[in-house]
Amino acid sequence: MSEHTPEKKPVSPTLRIAEYLGVSERIVLILIAIVLVILAVLLLTSGVGALYQSFIEGKIRDQAIEILDTVLLVMMTMEIVYTVTLSLQSHTLVAEPFLIIGAIAAIRRMLVITAESTKLEGNQDAFRSTLLELGLLAVIVVTMSVSIYILRRSQQMKTPELEGEHHESADSHDSGHH
Repeated sequence: MSEHTPEKKPVSPTLRIAEYLGVSERIVLILIAIVLVILAVLLLTSGVGALYQSFIEGKIRDQAIEILDTVLLVMMTMEIVYTVTLSLQSHTLVAEPFLIIGAIAAIRRMLVITAESTKLEGNQDAFRSTLLELGLLAVIVVTMSVSIYILRRSQQMKTPELEGEHHESADSHDSGHH
């Protein structure tokens, strides 16, 4: 009596290398996500400490922009973690989180520029440059927002099409059984 065992086909070296690279990519992405989460927690802890310290000293107004800057940096960091997580789950690169990160980064820069612009009152050239940079950043934020809207809208348009195809194939499948 011989047992029937399926024969193993030899795996080509190229496929084996591709598998190892895929595993390596996942390991590196997981390590990146862990480092980013640790960074976000440390930044948030620092921001909360700064908020508490400025509250105790009565200087919240003076420190508000720096604290907000820290919080926005934490948001950006966590958005990157979300992007890495999506990449791990779907094995694809999703555009929307990068657009969100870009918008947050531009808003963050706008806040810093606005806070620092009070120091430029006497220097007209620097003030013009600052206004130009703020204008360009505003254009970037609007462009990112419109891009996110278009991306979401196109995904919503694809979903009904896919559902329609699914219902049509289910209907034709059901009619074949009757």
